[in-house]
Amino acid sequence: MATTLLRKTVLTAAGIAATTGGIAGPAIAAHATPAHADKAVLADRKNGDRELDVRYEAQPNFYYCGPAAARNAISVLGKNIDVDTMAKDMGTTENGTNSINDITPVLNKETGKTYRSVEIKTPKADHKQTDTLRTDIVRTIDDGRAVVANIAGTTTDTDGNPHAFEGGHYISIVGYQNNGHTVTIADSANPNTASYHITIDNLADWIATRGYSTS
Repeated sequence: MATTLLRKTVLTAAGIAATTGGIAGPAIAAHATPAHADKAVLADRKNGDRELDVRYEAQPNFYYCGPAAARNAISVLGKNIDVDTMAKDMGTTENGTNSINDITPVLNKETGKTYRSVEIKTPKADHKQTDTLRTDIVRTIDDGRAVVANIAGTTTDTDGNPHAFEGGHYISIVGYQNNGHTVTIADSANPNTASYHITIDNLADWIATRGYSTS
């Protein structure tokens, strides 16, 4: 798929059809895990696992995946930012949100922390790009923050279920297992599949030709 980081990303009708149940608007509680005490957090890191507490909401329409992914990512900090406000700041239209470069400044503004955009330019991620992604995710989540990624195409989660967004999509990465070799996704497209796990290799290839926002 010959795309670039600046290619417009939108959850197309085909992408909606490929996602079971389409898009649902109401907010639901997902990943409502108790806040970790310091000792528990250290134990999680020692065991190679870490999960953030996400106040999940599904996107209200087919083109708000960028603002919704950012909103879910920011929610791990205990903030609740209106998606319409973020959509305006990102320049989101019915054509979607242009690129990860429109997400990163909003994350910086709303969190007061430093995010940067990282591009995977190749059609398929190589070992170095995949390892960099894993390092970025572990570092960002250990700092108590989520990563936002711009993905396109079809991948398979660790349960063997496909996730197809041929027109492009945005997701949040809100946890990791096995020292980042597997990650937890918060997906705003459908509350019936609000959370799933994916290997870092599959995630890197899903991001390929696009990019992600990380610390």
